[in-house]
Amino acid sequence: MQLVRFMDLHDTVSCGVRISDSVIHHIRGDMFGEIEKLNMAAPASKLLAPVAPPNIIAIGANYAAHAKEAGKKVPDHPLVFVKLTTTVVGPGEPIILPAEAPNEVDYEAELAIVIGKTCRNASEAEALDYVLGYTCGHDVSARDCQMRYDGQWARGKSFDTFCPLGPWIETDLDPSDLRVRLILNGQVMQDGRTSQMLFPPAKLVSYLSRQFTLLPGTVIMTGTPEGVGYFRKPQAFLHDGDEVTVEVEGIGALTNPVRKA
Repeated sequence: MQLVRFMDLHDTVSCGVRISDSVIHHIRGDMFGEIEKLNMAAPASKLLAPVAPPNIIAIGANYAAHAKEAGKKVPDHPLVFVKLTTTVVGPGEPIILPAEAPNEVDYEAELAIVIGKTCRNASEAEALDYVLGYTCGHDVSARDCQMRYDGQWARGKSFDTFCPLGPWIETDLDPSDLRVRLILNGQVMQDGRTSQMLFPPAKLVSYLSRQFTLLPGTVIMTGTPEGVGYFRKPQAFLHDGDEVTVEVEGIGALTNPVRKA
């Protein structure tokens, strides 16, 4: 099942089930209870980010090859950081190069987990029972802020528009071995598989639930494969006029233009 949030023709935000590119059926209530699909087609003027998360929790260096390209030791436990919820945008919405830090904005394609019900102290065996589904996530990062200026990651990871999500939440998916790609202006920049994660989804959900209460709608960004722009030679950053796509096998493609502030 593919769950969407969308703007209808009356500019009302609604939730639904995607049937095809042109057909969405309303659901009763929201996504976080028993999902009841109504046999009523819902004209959509715009797809939105498929969830408005109460929290965004992200994982650094979760692929050994990415840790290696960054010159980091492979971690023995998940490296946790957070992004502000004001970073979220949907498919087709622009990633804005911030006026404060426009020159080293980088891409990171990721599988994103969406929590479906309140989760605390979940075992690894039961962790995925708390997952509503999965979507494409883009952990945009201002590397100058992250690497040189601030000494920590909060600002560099949390400028407005720095977390595109979408195009929908896929609920029927095994996340263990999915291809994850980043395509910049038609060129493949990242190409990995979730089977290469150091800490796979079940382990992440369980670990994080022992640190924090995971509320319904919480998004977990699971880390990115190798190939980010900062560690390329020459470096490759996002520029005004670019188009960037995150593809996750079994979900689809999330495409966003890049614009200057």
